[in-house]
Amino acid sequence: MNVLHIDSGILGDHSVSRRLTAAVAAQIQAEQAGATVTYRDLVANPLPHLSGAHLMAANAKPEDVDAQIAADNTESAAALEEFLAADTIILGVPMYNFSLPSQLKAWIDRVAVSGKTFRYSAEGPEGLAKGKKVIIVSTRGGHYSAGPAAVMDHQESYLKAVLGFLGITDIEIVRAEGLNLSPDSKIEAISEAERTISGRANLRLAS
Repeated sequence: MNVLHIDSGILGDHSVSRRLTAAVAAQIQAEQAGATVTYRDLVANPLPHLSGAHLMAANAKPEDVDAQIAADNTESAAALEEFLAADTIILGVPMYNFSLPSQLKAWIDRVAVSGKTFRYSAEGPEGLAKGKKVIIVSTRGGHYSAGPAAVMDHQESYLKAVLGFLGITDIEIVRAEGLNLSPDSKIEAISEAERTISGRANLRLAS
């Protein structure tokens, strides 16, 4: 069992998503003694945002590639290999301005690679990352899972779409929302998410 644990919350020790992803990882390790967890902190060690130079370097001669771009692409390759090797992926995803952190988007741009995690064919696009399990730890200041504000959710909806495009359909969400409404609301949201994690009702692992 290979587990990839990704954090993208920018608030450090104050980050609820980090607190909850740590709980998910600990729960998996408690239940799967042989689980190997690879951790990537996209804030402490951010991947650069994709640029034309990065794309052109893929087909250029090594001597023609800028040293910094070459180093960036080496790190991108490492991130892709981590993703491909993972059976279960834990994604810590706070909602920022109705979407996801730009650091996480940069990571997605490095793992959504034609010929590696998806391909185009005469029948249309095909995801190549089938068989993986993704546990999304979603944190939100307000309530977006239902009601009028649901149309502003470009966080969970986007992740489901892009992961589905890569062939991943086994997706579970551990959600804590309403975190900024009041101190009591925050406590209850975190407690509910932690109960979900400890109960393991929705966190079946990839086999």
